[in-house]
Amino acid sequence: MSFTARGADARKTRRSDGGPVIDAHAHWYPEEWLKAAEAAGPSSGLKVTRAAGVWSLTGEWTGVPAVTPDYIDLDLRLKKMDRQGVDIHALSLTTPMTHWASPDLGLKLSRMFNDAASQAHSAHPNRFVVMATLPMQAPQLALAELQRAAKLPGVRGIYLPTTVKGKELDDASFSPIYAECERLGFPVFLHPVETIGKDRTGEFYLRNLLGNPYDTGVAAAHLIFGGVLDRFPSLEILLPHAGGTLPGIVGRLDHGVVVRPELKHMKRPASAYLRRFTYDTITHNDALLMNLIGLVGADRVVLGSDYPFDMGYERPVEVVERLKDLSAKDKDQILGKTAARLLRIQA
Repeated sequence: MSFTARGADARKTRRSDGGPVIDAHAHWYPEEWLKAAEAAGPSSGLKVTRAAGVWSLTGEWTGVPAVTPDYIDLDLRLKKMDRQGVDIHALSLTTPMTHWASPDLGLKLSRMFNDAASQAHSAHPNRFVVMATLPMQAPQLALAELQRAAKLPGVRGIYLPTTVKGKELDDASFSPIYAECERLGFPVFLHPVETIGKDRTGEFYLRNLLGNPYDTGVAAAHLIFGGVLDRFPSLEILLPHAGGTLPGIVGRLDHGVVVRPELKHMKRPASAYLRRFTYDTITHNDALLMNLIGLVGADRVVLGSDYPFDMGYERPVEVVERLKDLSAKDKDQILGKTAARLLRIQA
């Protein structure tokens, strides 16, 4: 994919080097996916209802009470992207993904999202790329869908939950998927769905406020301590919400490697793996974002908005632009250059 700011999609990029501004954390529900989930009925594990153009998703682990047109309508999305100064969205299916369903239904819904997102790319090749969804509850089906989806126009990576029905991401059954992603050069974008501490985070929206970053940290620790990053040295992992708890507690993890017998297999400290991950910008705190950039480097940070959730950024580009102590080169890196490398987008 080559970016161009000419013709029908002409815009003035916000990057000083002229490259595209890329939002790597942007969610989308195809309407046909919602209709198929609705038709499957509550017995499938997800209750889908709609009224006055607004959908509602309710399941055992997760729910989205108001899937408004912003989540679905691509024309609305493009207008919003233009207002934000964003050139490209990497489209990903958000909660509940597809691993809540039976293997057959999960495969059907994964294919439906991947095909629809690829069609969105084909209709707007300078505006959308695709993070494919896989039925991770059935790893063999997930591998087959990964191989199929990899051939679709616009597919540039995959989107996985931070845990799959109680299975952690270092489970051996997922190794063939990681191996294939490494072979394809596909980054793996993680996102919490079944968050940790469910029994204690029911109030005050803590399931999201705390659960999402905590769960991301747990998943990253499993990838480090479970040896996934060692077995697949070229595998790229993208962490949402600025890496969750991982960057802030990495010193504690390092100390654990030194003193705990459970970690005696570790040959390097946890901090040695920090740059094996890429992190989005969603901190909601400029000082924390600058700390992250200082810790891992601008070449390991990508723009993210969590579009269109209220816990994301309404003006994601301005979050980077207002960092006065950041050089123009580093701002360009975060606004699009890092993501362009991961997603194979040529400026």
